[in-house]
Amino acid sequence: MILVTGGTGLVGSHLLYFLLKENQQVRVLHRANSDLQRVKKVLGYYTDDAQSYFNRIQWVRADITDLPALSEAFEGVTHVYHCAAFISFDPKDYNQLKKINVEGTAHIVNLCLHYKIEKLCYLSSIATLGSTADGSFITEDSPWNAESKNSVYALTKYSAEMEVWRGIQEGLNAVILQPSVILGEGFWASGAGVLLKIAEKQIPYYTTGEIGVVDVKDVVRAMILSMKSDLQNTHKILSAKNISYKDLMSDLAGHLDKKPPHRPIDSWKLY
Repeated sequence: MILVTGGTGLVGSHLLYFLLKENQQVRVLHRANSDLQRVKKVLGYYTDDAQSYFNRIQWVRADITDLPALSEAFEGVTHVYHCAAFISFDPKDYNQLKKINVEGTAHIVNLCLHYKIEKLCYLSSIATLGSTADGSFITEDSPWNAESKNSVYALTKYSAEMEVWRGIQEGLNAVILQPSVILGEGFWASGAGVLLKIAEKQIPYYTTGEIGVVDVKDVVRAMILSMKSDLQNTHKILSAKNISYKDLMSDLAGHLDKKPPHRPIDSWKLY
């Protein structure tokens, strides 16, 4: 049995399709207010038989911050994909970010150890690698710079990774994947999906600089391959390429038959 946290999110919902396609038994955590129809919508991007795929999912109502309910969901599980996270860059949300991203991940790690889970795949973020002092490219070997201006999201995801590394020291078999900005179908009003909304509105401005992007399907394939492979006790960046904000927004505008942005603006002026 495979357990998936964050199964109603962008990566989780796409992951479910590929797991179900392999005829895996899948159990998915969801909160009381989760919109399960979004999962069915994503399944519909891949198959005309979305309902039958959806019906094969074993749904368990539990929150990763609720240890007793979470513990019950681990019964009979052999592998765990931990995708659940709270995303915010607002310092006012720090306590909630810490509770979900750090404490929630600590619960997952502890239960993986308790139930002797065969392998954990933790979906982290490239944000945990921070930035290099000299502006050079970030790699898996780039050290965390505590003195740089890291976002509250990056801080909590980094702390979550430390929980996974702590579990590894205690005997857990785990792999950490760090994707860049994930692009994919189904979540147009949140995450990177808002970029499409901006392109659709034909906003004439674009910010300077570049951004790393990766297709959600590539992220999911990497997750499944890493789970099946001998890869363990390590972390890997998932990114297809770096692209300028201008080129990215122009590409999106082109696909929507909208006018591309043509006026550069410094990012700090957006706040």
